[in-house]
Amino acid sequence: MDSAEVSRLFREFGATGTMPARLDAWLKNPVRQKRAPYQVFDNIWQVGLTWVSSWAVSTEEGWVLIDTTHEPFVDFLLENLKTVGIPPESVRLVLMTHGHFDHVGGYHRLKPLLKNARFAMTERGWAEAARYAAASQGTPNAWIMSEGKDLVVRDGEELICGGSRFTVLETPGHTWGTASYMYEARRGNRCWNAVTVGGQGLNAIEGPEQVRAYIESMKRLREERLGIAVDLTAHPFSTGLTEQIPAIQALKPSEPHPLVNRAAYLVRLDRLIAGASARLQKELQAAAR
Repeated sequence: MDSAEVSRLFREFGATGTMPARLDAWLKNPVRQKRAPYQVFDNIWQVGLTWVSSWAVSTEEGWVLIDTTHEPFVDFLLENLKTVGIPPESVRLVLMTHGHFDHVGGYHRLKPLLKNARFAMTERGWAEAARYAAASQGTPNAWIMSEGKDLVVRDGEELICGGSRFTVLETPGHTWGTASYMYEARRGNRCWNAVTVGGQGLNAIEGPEQVRAYIESMKRLREERLGIAVDLTAHPFSTGLTEQIPAIQALKPSEPHPLVNRAAYLVRLDRLIAGASARLQKELQAAAR
């Protein structure tokens, strides 16, 4: 399936709360989800799956990963790290966006393997991950979240690794504990503010207040003061990134980078805000009944 179809099916999932069978089969298909790593900037590789990213960011003192992917595909992530030449002991930080299995489901496997890494998430993110994993037990989609918290991060906090800054932006809405991370993307002698938006779907909404929080979070991410120009999505289908891989790999130094596109980033956020605003009306109507 192409990105547009996957996005359509996820919107259906968010609206109905029922996973479309075709989408479920695609998500669980190892042939479809195995993705060779690819470099997007001088300091950034995508080492995750087809449907969910794991960004590897190089610093002077090692690597920072954003999100862990999930079982049964964590071996794909480990293979990709090896392909890129990232030894497990060189990973210093793993920044986890929120407590859903696709973003933290690899924590249980990776924690003992990445011996020099701290694993970071918000306080509510850690609690949600534990709750979601516990609720999954006894179901066909059961997953494990190791007990205990590692590193708890807060809004506005800057995590430093090898002189590189990773700014925590708490963006509740997709889940209450969702965080986004802002960091630099470098190409030659230029750099831009990049972001991995922690969550964009409306499939875990518990009521109108959560939708309001989502809208405010998306508005915050478009603020001029953040200066974000690069959208390194947590889900490649959400921006059509998968279809852009060949062009990115063939990019010449003299050519503009297609992912440096603040205008496209703002359009995407505006679409998310519009979709959430429509969802809010439905939630308010349901609450009034």
